Amino acid sequence: MHEIFTILIRTVFLYALIIVIFRAMGKREIGELSILDLVVYIMIAEMAVIAIEKPRDELYHSVIPMILLMTIQIIFALISLKSKRFRDVVEGKPILIINHGKIDEEQMRKQRYNFDDLLLQLREKNIRNIADVEFAILETSGKLTVFKKEEKVGGITIPLIVDGEIQEKNLERIEKNQLWLRQELRKKGYKEIKNISFCSFQDGEFFIDVKGPI
Repeated sequence: MHEIFTILIRTVFLYALIIVIFRAMGKREIGELSILDLVVYIMIAEMAVIAIEKPRDELYHSVIPMILLMTIQIIFALISLKSKRFRDVVEGKPILIINHGKIDEEQMRKQRYNFDDLLLQLREKNIRNIADVEFAILETSGKLTVFKKEEKVGGITIPLIVDGEIQEKNLERIEKNQLWLRQELRKKGYKEIKNISFCSFQDGEFFIDVKGPI
């Protein structure tokens, strides 16, 4: 009877603890979770299950690792906010799978993403023909974002500066260089690249957001 009571108390306590931990790590939809997020969530849930299944073990044997994982995840999230390079290493980058209707087989091979995967995700979006797709982006969560040709999207948003760092590969995609970017920004009154939190280019237009409070 005492063991049953212990299990009940632990279940309620761990349920409340997991809610606190998940809230502390931030609200994200399941489909938006990165691989790292998913692994941490599974580990925390597994530790809670072990603590309930083994009522004779000290509770802190499970609680301490759970809190440690939460702390590490929060620290990683804070570093990710400050450093795109760190974010790219930990979470990866969105990959352009279809560009202007052309499938990038090389990128698909790098991501170990095959045509069955592509067709499956297109069918889930009610797209029957790849020829109808203008752009398809494989997000870091594994979700496929699709822009159809009939939607008449102009170009795709190309990030040129993220967290004060110039994105060289994206400049190459639009056949431009750093000199062109700096000149265009100076024309608009932006002299310091490091002061720009985000700058994108689409259909000949810039979107620029400067670092600092709202």
